[in-house]
Amino acid sequence: MEVANKLVLIFVVSFVIIIPYLEAADMVQYDDVWKRRAQEAKKNMMITYIPNPLEVTQEFDSQFNQDKEKNGTWDSDEKWEIGIGDSSNNGTWDSDDKWKNETWDSSKNGTRDSGTEKEMNESRRNLRQGKTLYKGPCHATNPIDRCWRCKDNWSNQRKRLAECGLGFGRRAVGGKAGKIYEVTNNRDDNVAEPIPGTLRHAVIQKEPLWIIFARDMNIKLSKELIVNDNKTIDGRGANVHIAYGAGITIQFVSNVIIHGIRIHHIGPASGGMIRDAPDHCGLRTQSDGDGISIFGSSNIWIDHVSMSRCHDGLIDAIQGSTGITISNSHFTHHNDVILLGASDSFSGDQFMQVTVAFNHFGQGLVQRMPRCRWGFFHVVNNDYTHWQLYAIGGSMHPTIISQGNKFIAPNNIYLKQVTKRDYATEAEWKKWIWRSEGDLFMNGAYFVESGQKLSTTPSKKYLIKAKPGVYASKITRFAGALDCKRGKKC
Repeated sequence: MEVANKLVLIFVVSFVIIIPYLEAADMVQYDDVWKRRAQEAKKNMMITYIPNPLEVTQEFDSQFNQDKEKNGTWDSDEKWEIGIGDSSNNGTWDSDDKWKNETWDSSKNGTRDSGTEKEMNESRRNLRQGKTLYKGPCHATNPIDRCWRCKDNWSNQRKRLAECGLGFGRRAVGGKAGKIYEVTNNRDDNVAEPIPGTLRHAVIQKEPLWIIFARDMNIKLSKELIVNDNKTIDGRGANVHIAYGAGITIQFVSNVIIHGIRIHHIGPASGGMIRDAPDHCGLRTQSDGDGISIFGSSNIWIDHVSMSRCHDGLIDAIQGSTGITISNSHFTHHNDVILLGASDSFSGDQFMQVTVAFNHFGQGLVQRMPRCRWGFFHVVNNDYTHWQLYAIGGSMHPTIISQGNKFIAPNNIYLKQVTKRDYATEAEWKKWIWRSEGDLFMNGAYFVESGQKLSTTPSKKYLIKAKPGVYASKITRFAGALDCKRGKKC
């Protein structure tokens, strides 16, 4: 009880301290509406934050225990196929990549499994996106997908997805409590008075909405798309591209799900008067060119999204954002992939808690997969097939738990290290908790650990139970936006 009281006291004091930081970090001079949203966002952050995620503070709730499809465990009798040259991004191949049947040295700094030799020799997965679709039977290869995929009636039970989240973003239910809103128009030429039927008109509404698309769409956003609370953007059943324009902004809101869309070629966009609610149109500065920008928001889940070639980051989560899961997504052709934490001077990000699970970090990536500051980050069962500088980095003593990932290092002998620490002496960063458990290291990849070993039982409620890294390619086989058809298994 004493420990719990101390944790609560530390949390309250720290929260009070960061309030002026949050206000000082605002990019524009907010009007009264944005100021109210900022205050509400702070309250949501305090509710969402888990003081010590490594400790088991409560048992599984009954539903979490009983539902094998939803929890982070694996049936002991479940059979796994080790995919040969597994393809992610809905089983498709990327035209920019050439098939490489190379032999990787996994005996150095890694684990070896005699039953997976062939997979390890052919692990550079072909990714010719959109060319040759996977045509086999439906396979749900991880616990999130097992919750909703491979069911003929998924399109009539779309909101089941809201029950499937895991990790720190597991409480995000998006627009589950609201109506279905069907986007019928791909135009975005009036950001001050959005046309009904457009994506912009849908996301600014105050009530919860589950947003779907009437058909395949290419949407070029003329300005940043500002998403309101309690929204799900669900691209299943349509081929939806947000491309060649501005990106998506999730600012000072809570409870948002983005699923099943493709975001690429995003650039900066000029500011101006942009409507963000039916009763409010506010002045905005130029947007940075992030694919998805999460700013001071909580309970956010990004799942089965394909992202590439954005001007700034693919995903940025900053300024006190917390309760986030990034899962089942496919990232390619980008420099700064995922940034989690605004700056070394913004201590408000000590409350950031993010799960990065079941993703494929693929062709043409350079760094930040993710790049972390201050908070707590669980990186679990991802497949890292490419990087050009490093995979996981950070500064300001973040806690990073890497479990069951597969890391294939580039051929450059100077770029084998998975990790990169910035702005700290060795004496300092050796105290940071960066741990690797069950990861598979190939082609000479290695993870530099630091800090104390995990001595407490991880919270089953917020930390996904990892499979060994040898299964990462299988688990992430269908990462990215899926080619779902209504009336058929997805």
